[in-house]
Amino acid sequence: MSGNDSKGTRTQGKVKSIRSMKVFLSEDAFMDLLLSSAEVFKKESLGYLLGYRLEDRFIIEHAFSLQTARRKRRGVIFHHRDHKKIEPILAKFEKLQIVGDFHSHTPYGEEKGIPVPSPEDMEGMETENLYLIVAINDLLHSRTWKENRDGSISGSVGDFFFKISAYFCPDVKSVPLRARIYCPFPPGLND
Repeated sequence: MSGNDSKGTRTQGKVKSIRSMKVFLSEDAFMDLLLSSAEVFKKESLGYLLGYRLEDRFIIEHAFSLQTARRKRRGVIFHHRDHKKIEPILAKFEKLQIVGDFHSHTPYGEEKGIPVPSPEDMEGMETENLYLIVAINDLLHSRTWKENRDGSISGSVGDFFFKISAYFCPDVKSVPLRARIYCPFPPGLND
């Protein structure tokens, strides 16, 4: 489980890009990511991604925040013993499984939140899982939602500017690879 982005400077790790892995976010998952990040703004959010994985893509149907996580301004900690409470419920939904997790990066002092894994994030990444990082910052000026060249998506809603990036580790010793995000933005979001 990633999401522990505690102590020290936010030195960002090296990230390779890959064109072959794609992430498809449902409208529900997209809204869940925004709401989870905004609700605890100034502290980090953390949650699971529910969906399924095909050979070259992740399909994310839902994202749910972990309410028992201990949130800080520069990190979030979740005890795996709390996961045992939800395992029997998830087992009933055979078509969906936990395919990874998400967490947010928020501003700290003069530093803006950026959607790049920290060294602590990379330590917690497991092979074949998907990791979404939601950078959430105070809104300076409104921006329409768009897919960016680096594979991320970004835009503003309410009082916040969001940028979401996706990462995965194809094998044990690999550096996290960036995946391209595709998302049908809800109607009216850019109005």
